[in-house]
Amino acid sequence: MRRLLPSLACLVLAAVACGGNGGEESGAGDPIKVGLIVSLTGNYTPLGSEDKKAVELVVEQVNAQGGLLGRKVELVTRDDKTAPDQGIVAYNQIKGDIDALIGPVFSNCALAIEPIAQRDKMPYLSLAPAQEQVEPIKSYVFVTPALSSMYAERYLQYIQAEGIKTVAVAWDSKSAYSVSGHKAMVALAPKYGVTIAVDEPYETNTSDFSPLFTHVRESKAEALVFWGSGAPGVTAAKQYTASGLKTPLFLTASQASKLWLEPMGAAAEGMTVQSAIGVVGEHLPDGKQKQIIEQMAGPYEQKHGYPPPQFAQDGYSAGLLLFEAIKKAGSTDKAKVQQALESMDLITPNGRFRYSPTDHSGLSPEFISVNTVKDGEFVPTDWAKEQLTKTVNAG
Repeated sequence: MRRLLPSLACLVLAAVACGGNGGEESGAGDPIKVGLIVSLTGNYTPLGSEDKKAVELVVEQVNAQGGLLGRKVELVTRDDKTAPDQGIVAYNQIKGDIDALIGPVFSNCALAIEPIAQRDKMPYLSLAPAQEQVEPIKSYVFVTPALSSMYAERYLQYIQAEGIKTVAVAWDSKSAYSVSGHKAMVALAPKYGVTIAVDEPYETNTSDFSPLFTHVRESKAEALVFWGSGAPGVTAAKQYTASGLKTPLFLTASQASKLWLEPMGAAAEGMTVQSAIGVVGEHLPDGKQKQIIEQMAGPYEQKHGYPPPQFAQDGYSAGLLLFEAIKKAGSTDKAKVQQALESMDLITPNGRFRYSPTDHSGLSPEFISVNTVKDGEFVPTDWAKEQLTKTVNAG
């Protein structure tokens, strides 16, 4: 995203800044404290650091508009070290000082924190896409990325549109995100007339994917869908190129960032990668969805020197959703914020959220793009561009 539209801050941020339902609550003058737990060390550092930059940006923007409910917003940030037990430690350190919580990005950490946040009745906007967070519903737990099952279904929609009947699926057995996505793909494949010819687990520390490629080569698979986050996405994609395998490689949204593009270099050209709608905002028709994306993307690129990746979209969207909920509640009272979240209808860089008492993910697969890599950038396929245009024009 290259265009900078600073005036667009008025679209959403002015709505949540300086406002409330009836003015300032008691405690005016004290900051509203938002906890942020993300991976700043460990395997998911590249993901967590982008979320942190995005949440910091939306906080800066709302504070520049005068704050929220007449109060400044302050982040209380902790590192979960990409370890579930450390996520719990981080939460316990800050839970008494915060009004709401954002994070983590690592699904295993998010699932570890979830039950204690629910026990504490802490409004919690997770940055992880694992299905188990919202099935069954936990009243105080909400998710901001599209769920793994939605990424699975979006790929199956694309696969069906491309006339592909048989696929191979590889999945990280140690990642809750990957396990959820694989489970959904297996369950939904018959609905789209798709047969899974190769169903192969691997572990996060796998360094040799040649057996996988051999199995795919020996099968009738017309595409290989690879579920993985962090290092495996780069390792497998590089080895795929070196293997000479002609079966197209389909990667999920965990690879939709410069953190995958840069180490891949020219080898990424032509590969298929999913993403949130915000990653490809410049390819959308003009309208509110595109404006909200640019509200984030312009300042983010100006500040950091590159367009916001997949993970940044999640963090910024979480901030917008939380601030709108506090504004609607007219308070930081946790029960009131939870109730406001359950009636949320808000456009964010991740798409339009419609939370409800029976839906704490809020999004639908229609806000997911299927892209190809062209000249080092993610570009929607013709199919995705047509689908996304229909989605945003439908309002």
